[in-house]
Amino acid sequence: MPLFPPVLSRLLKQHHGPLTADLVLEPGNFGLGRVPARLKPASAVTSICGYCATGCQLKLHLDEQGRAINLSPQAGYPVNLGMACPKGWQALDPLDSAERATVPLLRDETGKMLRVGWAEALETFASRFKSLKEQHGRESVAFLSTGQIPFEEMAFLGCLFKFGMGFLHGDANTRQCMATAVTAYKQSFGFDAPPYSYADFEESDVIVLVGSNLCIAHPILWQRVMRNRRNPQIIVIDPRATETAQAATRHVMLKPKGDLSLLYALAHCIVRDGRIDPASIERTEGFEEFSAFLADYSPLAVTERTGMSVEEIESLARTVSEPGKRVSWWWTMGVNQSYEGVRAAQAMINLALITGNIGKPGTGANSITGQCNAMGSRLFSNTTSLVGGHDFAVPEHRAKVAAGLGIPEEKISSEPSLAYDQILAAAEEGKIKGLWIIATNPFHSWVDSGRLAALREKLEFLVVQDMYYTTESARAADLVLPAAGWGEKDGCFINSERRVGTLKKVRQAPGIALSDFRIFRLIASVWGCEDLFVRWTDPEAAFRLLRDLTQGRPCDITGIEGYEMVDGLGGVQWPYPAREDGAPTPASERRLFEDSVFYTPSGKAKLLFSPPAPIPEAVDREYPYTLLTGRGTSSQWHTQSRTGKSDILRKLYPQDAYVEINPKDAARLGVKEHDMIRVRSRRGELEASVYIAPTVKPGELFLPMHYPEVNRLTHSSFDPHSRQPNYKACAVTLEKVR
Repeated sequence: MPLFPPVLSRLLKQHHGPLTADLVLEPGNFGLGRVPARLKPASAVTSICGYCATGCQLKLHLDEQGRAINLSPQAGYPVNLGMACPKGWQALDPLDSAERATVPLLRDETGKMLRVGWAEALETFASRFKSLKEQHGRESVAFLSTGQIPFEEMAFLGCLFKFGMGFLHGDANTRQCMATAVTAYKQSFGFDAPPYSYADFEESDVIVLVGSNLCIAHPILWQRVMRNRRNPQIIVIDPRATETAQAATRHVMLKPKGDLSLLYALAHCIVRDGRIDPASIERTEGFEEFSAFLADYSPLAVTERTGMSVEEIESLARTVSEPGKRVSWWWTMGVNQSYEGVRAAQAMINLALITGNIGKPGTGANSITGQCNAMGSRLFSNTTSLVGGHDFAVPEHRAKVAAGLGIPEEKISSEPSLAYDQILAAAEEGKIKGLWIIATNPFHSWVDSGRLAALREKLEFLVVQDMYYTTESARAADLVLPAAGWGEKDGCFINSERRVGTLKKVRQAPGIALSDFRIFRLIASVWGCEDLFVRWTDPEAAFRLLRDLTQGRPCDITGIEGYEMVDGLGGVQWPYPAREDGAPTPASERRLFEDSVFYTPSGKAKLLFSPPAPIPEAVDREYPYTLLTGRGTSSQWHTQSRTGKSDILRKLYPQDAYVEINPKDAARLGVKEHDMIRVRSRRGELEASVYIAPTVKPGELFLPMHYPEVNRLTHSSFDPHSRQPNYKACAVTLEKVR
């Protein structure tokens, strides 16, 4: 018997309380154990919601045993101001699902999944991955993680995998969500720095939403827009008449992927007419080159690409550059999930910079983040950036992180990891032999998802660590590690406006499932690198390590003492550096660049641009429709692995896939509402019920992204700068199902 089970017993008992080693290590007993002593009976505690990156605070109402039995939105929290969307109201439901992973599962030689104890599961984990490393090297195993777990866990994973286990490649599903915004900000501002506060929704005169269905995807932020007393113009730029477009003052219904050309045409008009802010332009680099580039993007030159008239473009240009008006630009996945999303995001950044709409109330070029902790992932996952907002390629950064974490500097590689798509491509090619997936579901969510079945055949060992054993990814695994979910562990999220907030443990994980933090501690012990992580005793201890690493970086949070302080301040927006005695406490809601100093070496923002590229898969006679995808309802979330577990949420959206079709196309095809129709691309097909909707234009279709069949259709094309997939436009055909 290996030496490590006593270590496992000790660490597991720290999590579960006074349970016997047999109970913890064997799969047959599913006792919950006692509620930890720190959860003494109380009326309520607060916790940040675990769905989107809005970052709403919820009040969790506890029973006499300290277990959450109900919740309500927290009044007065500066994010949601006492509001919650349907997902937030039902956030406890997924914890009680019968599909929870409660015990490790290991696939035997016949292909059957068997219940095993933690000792056998982790011995198998370590021996299989060590064997692959010995045979094929440190690039033979990779991980894919999430924006759904606290940043303390994300950082532990990234540091464990790269510094402790000695592997190179790991990425987070932030790559599917926010990589475009990350890259755009880094290139333009010198750091991944969304500049805004949610208060800017309430202080703008003109709010421009590009590829953002705010009403559905971020309903609490739409409520912040509705609180605006300045009678703002709300402009939605989107090919589809979304719920947000229908509620706006103006809908710009441009052609799919015509956004970059339109944004350049707007800048052309503004520069041509002199409606610029010279003082703001002084704080930029590249204005002369940008002005020369814009000469080719007159309104007339882009009418075909955008589907808009010259008059419409000229009118919009005047609206977004009116002197004295506060203009804010906002975007989400309609821009990010694009083959040229970085340049589209930077085109909005350029517009904000040349008109002086940055660093002031009600302004900015503002990305709205998707997952609850995608901002935390961006700073702390140790994937594309060295943990703490540092750079793997900078020797001084490697030395600082090594000293701060107490690890040998030589364990920090200067080599970059492969990006998400490159990791999967390497697995397809047989170069990556082992894959560890944590709290995400790429077998459903990845673009052209049918390719993952073939990829699976090339993998020698696939580990999935998740709340549920029924996700598409877990069903494909060789080993399933049962993880605690939101509400069953402590930590911090960072929301879209850079606000750090705490989540609380108010339930015991079912069976012998453990928090991801505890699983990583056990793996460190099994692997033999636990000496590197002796200070990672619990999430708050890890928080303090990570906090101290941020010193001197734009995301400096060294002024935060601990979780209690975060709660007491109503969340804390970074930066929040340690203050000199007597220094005033920063305001609750703060924007960046009020001093017009950016994070580049020169202190100036960069105006970046390049010509629009052709759409990767244009329509033709064989595939004459353009498929658009996006959020379906405010009750659905991503692959529905959690929202699908709520009886209430399931009643609020269609259970099966449906496709929105323009009435003219429906008439031509001879289909009526609720008929079944086959949607086929060059990669796959699905059957969906017909929803006749004038909200899509003839020749265009819309499918909600949440159904597992949808990504069989989408096209494997990627932004060259961010490596983010292009989910939003591909060519399909329709056939009526007889």
